[in-house]
Amino acid sequence: MREKVISIVQSYGKNSGRLMDILLSVQSEFGCVSEEAVSLIASELGISEVDVNQTKTFYHFFTTNRVGKYAIYMNNSVVSEMMGMAEVVDELEKQTGVKFGQTTPDGLVSLHFTACIGMSDQEPAALINSVVFTQLNRDKVRKLISDMREGKPVESMFSEYGDGVNANPLVKSMVKNNIRKAGPVTLGEYAVGTSLGKALGMDPNAVIDEVKNSGLRGRGGAGFPTGLKWMFCSKEAGEKYVMCNADEGEPGTFKDRVLLTERANMLFEGMTIAGWAIGAKEGVLYLRFEYKYLKAYLESVLADMRTKNLLGNNILGKGFNYDIRIQFGAGAYVCGEESALIESSEGKRGEPRNRPPFPVQKGYNAKPTVINNVETFCSVVKIVEQGSAWYKAMGTEESAGTKLLSISGDCEKPGVYEIAWGMTLNEMLAMVGATDVQAVQVAGPSGSCIPPSQFGRKIAIEDLATGGSMIVIGKKRDLLKDVVMNFMRFFEDESCGSCVTCRSFNMILTKQIEKVVAGTAIRTDIDNMKAWSQIIRKTSRCGLGQTSSNPITTTIENFRELYEARTKDVAYQSDFDMNKAVADSCKVVGRVPNVHHE
Repeated sequence: MREKVISIVQSYGKNSGRLMDILLSVQSEFGCVSEEAVSLIASELGISEVDVNQTKTFYHFFTTNRVGKYAIYMNNSVVSEMMGMAEVVDELEKQTGVKFGQTTPDGLVSLHFTACIGMSDQEPAALINSVVFTQLNRDKVRKLISDMREGKPVESMFSEYGDGVNANPLVKSMVKNNIRKAGPVTLGEYAVGTSLGKALGMDPNAVIDEVKNSGLRGRGGAGFPTGLKWMFCSKEAGEKYVMCNADEGEPGTFKDRVLLTERANMLFEGMTIAGWAIGAKEGVLYLRFEYKYLKAYLESVLADMRTKNLLGNNILGKGFNYDIRIQFGAGAYVCGEESALIESSEGKRGEPRNRPPFPVQKGYNAKPTVINNVETFCSVVKIVEQGSAWYKAMGTEESAGTKLLSISGDCEKPGVYEIAWGMTLNEMLAMVGATDVQAVQVAGPSGSCIPPSQFGRKIAIEDLATGGSMIVIGKKRDLLKDVVMNFMRFFEDESCGSCVTCRSFNMILTKQIEKVVAGTAIRTDIDNMKAWSQIIRKTSRCGLGQTSSNPITTTIENFRELYEARTKDVAYQSDFDMNKAVADSCKVVGRVPNVHHE
């Protein structure tokens, strides 16, 4: 083990900035990152064990104890639960004889829960040794466990259920892309290298102007003008970087997964155009660990582009040197925030940075950095090829172009749809075959839960902005129990803990919604939850904390009657009664009551 760990560290040039890659390699090799491995890594890198441990303990997929020969990570997101996760969990525990969080005595199988793995269009789904298995049921579980007892390789187990993405031999997972509607931009006709050749024939500033004039805004959800971001970065001096945010962790989102498998060339071409525009020499694709099954395929695409002189030295004979590497995360939702992503890429905990300075000023390796989403880079390719006027003619005045939607939940046709901005929710629901709809969760847990009275609203940055996640919730669902409680447990678990209010109040709000669902809450708890939500929103420094209470606040606003039906209308007659109620609430949420300060 000692020799192997040292060899792994040396393979990354003893560079502490590659600590994530080192830990991932050790975890893959030994099934854990043991205390001995931590000590060896620290010694070889010349850093403290504390530095190694603080990174290791931050991410979901690093373990101190060895996982099973077959490590099963079951997705417990809301759509997975809606589609029958409970039966799959029950069968896994029956077949293995252990509970989730445990390993079989012989070390063969370990069971784990994990957050959304980007498969909401084909749930219930799980990762088994980084291979994706979709649409699981009791029969499939029995067959899988039987195969494991026979010692079969994981890659051979899904063959009878599907051939993988596009039958591509380099993509070894049971995944379908479910492209339901292809539009003219990211899923339209595409010729590799055409746009890049055109861009390299233009002045870099002209490329930036074309992107600015198109009205393209970031497709990750924030909606910041892409051309402005590139312009700001281009004006900074010195070495620069381009980073692609492929940490698609918002529950219910999977459109980047589709682009990574259907339009990988397009993505890398867009990153290369960005490198030319801002004067960068290196690009980094930050890819969520849940998409590790795509590694061999993506590396093959990069290799092919280098062979065709679309990457590397003197690209297309224009004297432009630029290349791209893949950086994997290790399971942390907060790394979807751009500064947390940078920290993670540098081998650190994925904690958001204070701003200013902004990434375009001081980003990766403290150098000016442009960070954009997968869909954004793909859109740039068509903008350069077809022109900004062509692109701006689609969508709305404030939201130009098209948008990829990841639609899942209670609908007939879940999948990816490329639409022009401006479609109403009513039109979307008709498109996907959704009836008897109670609500639509727009933009994932951090977005808004929209009632039928608002289904006439438009999907656009100026109205219902979204990074792509659209979860349809039927009337048969218990909105508070099945959806809100799941979302709040997700945020409680995913908070990085850096901000006190995010760390504490998400736990308190989770306990409060559990009280509401259990029928033990009182009417004033509803207003308390609203007030506490405002505290988190105003005192958290990143988007996670600022939006983590949205599952509660938007459902209180739009579905208050569901809360009132499960709470008691209690009027306190004295200070003593009020103090007792505060003390009782504190006991429920696991806190020591301080009546005076409460």
